[in-house]
Order: sequence, then C-alpha cells, then structure tokens
Amino acid sequence: MADHQEETRAAYDGVVELYASLFANRLESQPFARAMIGTFAELVRATGNPRAADIGCGPGHLTAMLRELGLDALGFDLSPGMVDHARRAHPALRFQGARMESLPVEDGALGGVLAHYSMIHTPPAELPELLAEQVRVLAPGGLLLVSFFGTDGPEPVRFDHKVTPAYSWPADRLADLLADAGLVPFARLLHDPASERGFLDAHLLARRS
Repeated sequence: MADHQEETRAAYDGVVELYASLFANRLESQPFARAMIGTFAELVRATGNPRAADIGCGPGHLTAMLRELGLDALGFDLSPGMVDHARRAHPALRFQGARMESLPVEDGALGGVLAHYSMIHTPPAELPELLAEQVRVLAPGGLLLVSFFGTDGPEPVRFDHKVTPAYSWPADRLADLLADAGLVPFARLLHDPASERGFLDAHLLARRS
C-alpha cells in the first residue's frame, strides 16, 4: 500500500492551490452530491453522536460544510499540503495528516464518516482494509457515506485521473464490500455526471450494524 500512497501524496501536494480553487464553491454546482451530504448529516445528528470525520478532506471545504450542517467535524488527509491549506482556510476546524487505513481515532468514537471521492485512488485489493478501518471508528448505528465514480461494467476500471490514477466501481460490487466489512448499505444515488470521462457519479450510504 505504501507505494501508491506515496505517489498519491506527492501528486496532491503538487496541486493544492489549483485543487482548492476548483472546489471552492463547495458543491454549489453539484445538487445531487449536496443532497446526499445533507441527508448524511441529518442521519448522523439523529444518532445522537455528532462526531464525524471527513477522510481525504483535501482543502477542507466539505469539513466546513459538515460543521455548518450541525456536526462536530474533523478532517484527515494524506497530503501535508492539503492539511496545511485546510488549516489556513478554516482555522476554527481541526485537520490532521493521516492514512485512511490508520486513523488517529478511538474505536467506536464517530457517528459518521464521509469519504467523498477519497477512496478512488486505492487499488481494489486494498479497499477492504480501508473499509475495515471506517467500521472500527464508527459507533454502532454510525453512518458512512462513500462517493465515487461508478461504472456499468462488472469490474472496477482503472483510469487516468487528472491528479493520479484512480478506479471507478460498479455500485453493486462496492455495496458488497461495504456489507462484507460489517456495514448495511441502505441508500444509493447514481446519476450522469458533467464529466468527459463518462462515468456515473455514485453515492452509497451505509450504517454500521
């Protein structure tokens, strides 16, 4: 896992300011994703545990959105450059460098985990390890929202993402991985993207059993 993570870290460190500028509107032009995050936040609040982690938080725009939606949100990212930017842009929030398979969070502490296109660079064979970590940090009944590039084919598809290689996933296959990890997928949203790649934009919402 170390090799591809080093490549991913270096790639995102090299595009911090550009990446932050592209996503400064915080989903204003993405109503479906915005709706799913709003639903996620509402359900997390309903658990009575508002602590939530934005994993792969990048410049911190969605961590800030989660805070505005009533969650006690903190952000984690592999890229030191992204963490530094997030801290400058949102000084009232907490951001920390961390790997997604080794989060500095105690067992069962969180009511929610947001993974917004942050698992897309993980090779398929290594994704179960990341999902196991999300289950570890979630309290029983806690929510995980995973957003990703979807494909209609039967297998994950590797493609040349603009920052570093990534994978699109059949929604059913990823839902099966969530279930294998101890989560119960209960909602999904698939829609055509405004993207030249032709993948679907996909969102899966699951609850820790």
